Amino acid sequence: MTSRVRYSDVEVGTVIPERTLVVNRVDVLRHSGASLDFSAAHWSERVARKVGFPDVVAQGLLTIGKSVAVVTDWIGDPGALIEYSVQKFTRPVVVPDDGVGTQLQVSGVVEEKLTDKRVVVRLHARCAGQEVMGAVRAVVRLA
Repeated sequence: MTSRVRYSDVEVGTVIPERTLVVNRVDVLRHSGASLDFSAAHWSERVARKVGFPDVVAQGLLTIGKSVAVVTDWIGDPGALIEYSVQKFTRPVVVPDDGVGTQLQVSGVVEEKLTDKRVVVRLHARCAGQEVMGAVRAVVRLA
């Protein structure tokens, strides 16, 4: 698969449109099984509250994985992702047991054009209007 976004068509400041992604309890459960992360704060309301969360929280890697999909979908080729990093988590993604889950709004902007048709994308991920990760950066190779 080849990137559908061309390097020549992208400038610093090019916006990646915001997408709203849903994180629900099934996502958290599946991620627990796949990652072997069975921390009780990801499945027990009682434990989550005991450690200071308002409810069960999504795993950081689940949040990271859902967020990067906005970039790979934008370029049309997951294989064009060269690098992806998150400096810190700023707030938990709380996932209520309401059959719906919570919404994660993810958007991005091209921050820098590099050589070899690579660009740096800065991502913003928000839940309930607040950033949940800081310094989220992806490097992708475009067509």
